[in-house]
Amino acid sequence: MKIKAIYPGTFDPITNGHTDIIKRASKLFEHVTVGIAANPSKVPEFPLEKRVELATIVLADIPNVTGCGFDGLLIEFAKKCGIQVIVRGLRAVSDFEYEFQLAGMNRTLIPDIETLFLTPATEYTYISSSLVREIAKLGGPVNKFVAPIVCAALLK
Repeated sequence: MKIKAIYPGTFDPITNGHTDIIKRASKLFEHVTVGIAANPSKVPEFPLEKRVELATIVLADIPNVTGCGFDGLLIEFAKKCGIQVIVRGLRAVSDFEYEFQLAGMNRTLIPDIETLFLTPATEYTYISSSLVREIAKLGGPVNKFVAPIVCAALLK
């Protein structure tokens, strides 16, 4: 079966944990779209265009993955892209309740699309974009958590 998946998120910025989930998903599906949400309600550190650019550079070596920005409902974007599966990452039990609720809502809105949860490698379970941004703002080292291009962008 040729199945297309989407891994949606704000990716502000894309972290090594995100990249780990994307690499895992790329082995399971014909194509993975990294759906980078505009998400103005979160007040992102980076504009959408910069987040798409960083993700595209970080993911360039994975041939069946593309990064694409979107604004609006995930389900509408997923339908437009011909997606059959939404991939979501679970770092800890604390993520599960929100993700379970989100999966149920998406299933109600578009029953044709399944949600699949993947867990990152153990060394990435504690990484979050918000923690990485906070460390960078306080002048701390973030090179263990993000790709070099993202590290450079955070330091600017």
